[in-house]
Formats: sequence, structure tokens, C-alpha cells
Amino acid sequence: MAVEYRLSMANPKLKSVTKTPQGTNVIARSKPAAAVRTAYSLPEREEIFRRFSVQRPEPRGELEHTNPFTLVVAVALSAQATDVGVNKATRALFKVADTPEKMLDLGEDRLRDYIRTIGLYRNKAKNVIALSQILVDQFGSKVPETRDELVRLPGVGRKTANVVLSMAFGQATMAVDTHIFRIANRIRLAPGKTPDEVEDRLMKVIPKHYLYHAHHWLILHGRYTCKARRPECERCVIADLCKSPEKSWDVPAPLVELPPQVIGEAVE
Repeated sequence: MAVEYRLSMANPKLKSVTKTPQGTNVIARSKPAAAVRTAYSLPEREEIFRRFSVQRPEPRGELEHTNPFTLVVAVALSAQATDVGVNKATRALFKVADTPEKMLDLGEDRLRDYIRTIGLYRNKAKNVIALSQILVDQFGSKVPETRDELVRLPGVGRKTANVVLSMAFGQATMAVDTHIFRIANRIRLAPGKTPDEVEDRLMKVIPKHYLYHAHHWLILHGRYTCKARRPECERCVIADLCKSPEKSWDVPAPLVELPPQVIGEAVE
């Protein structure tokens, strides 16, 4: 049975000494920090992400974009859609509308024509036009660099904001999509009931020096190896470390660097 490791204060510091009415000294201890559950020790977590770093030294997101604005649009369009499908639609779109001003000039009706192959395209077209207007009116046509400002944009939630902060501005964030949510729970790295809960736990259990790329490593691991329907454990570089009850293989795949990613042609 796997050992559950908890990140918490092992020895809470003494907070204060008080006296009861009877004159008895009472030691009041500070409350321990909230425990964060993970099935892996720190050395195991270090080794997991070390292997991911060897396998993919420079992982990248698979949504095509040319600047922070087109990234915001692409990520907003990718909700309940595949990266491949979004890329097919945005290749032509971004040739004519790669700034908020150009998107507004294009207009909602013509925008719908470009993205009609994407699910929920009507509502997404409204959001893209609305966020473009806000960027022009409130942010000088520039994409803001804080999460609080990004989530004010129509169609931009916490996950989208985290992707933009990471890919456009180099911030270490954890955008919990379906792949990361599944992986965190399946392998018991940072189990949680909601994406926000998983995000918070992953930020605490992933070694800090691996945190910047961890978001992409986990997504790509979930997309190409630890797949939803049947995890391909025989192709997994952490098969010997994995504590998933679904695991079907104990021997890790050879730890070699994978070929460079070909953005836009990935198979979902």
C-alpha cells in the first residue's frame, strides 16, 4: 500500500504562554499548516519531473499563435474543442485579424465564418469581439499581465488566464485542463475534487525549479501517454514510480529525448 505524504509543519512552534485563573501555565501552540496530500515523497517528485525534463527539455503548448492577443483568442476558442481543430480555424483568421483593432474591424458575423467548425462558435465569436473591445478601451490594445485583469475579459477563465501568463509572459502557473485534472488524480500526484483544488495542490507539490514547464509536461503526458481511455503504461518513463491503481506496467520506458514537437499537426 502506497504511503501518503503530507506537506505540513512537522513541529509547530510555540505561540505563547498564558495563565489560567488558577495560575496554571498553559502552552498555546500555533495551528499546523493545512496538509497537502500526495502519494509521492519529495525525492520521488524530483525524479518524476527530472525524467519529464529529459524527455521534453523545452515543452510547448500546441495552440498556434503569433502574439499574446492571438494566444488569448486561441485559448478562449479551445474550450470544449481540440487544439488541432482550433489551429485549423485560426490559421486563416490570424492572417487577417492578429490585433484587437483588426478583430473589431472584421466584426462578429465574419468572425463566425472563420470559426464555425469550432464548437459553440456563436458564443465564442461574441466573446472574442467583446474582449477585443475591452482590450482597446481599457488596456491600450495590450493583453494584461495579471490574472485578475485577464479573467475580466469575456470568455477568459482562470485556466485560460494561466495559459496566457505562462506562454506569453513566462510566469510559472498551472492551467488545469482535463488532462492535468485526470493525471493529478489518476497517479495520485495531487488529487482534488475541482480544478482549482488540483491547481493549488500541484503548485505546492511540484518542485519549484520544475514548475515553469510542469504544466506542459503534464498535459503532454496525459495527451500522448497516460491517455483517458487506456493509459499506455508500457510507453511511460515514470512507470516504476507511478502509484496509480490503474497501472498495468512497472518497467519505465527508455528515457530519451523525444523528437521536437510539430505544432499544429499533433494528434489528439
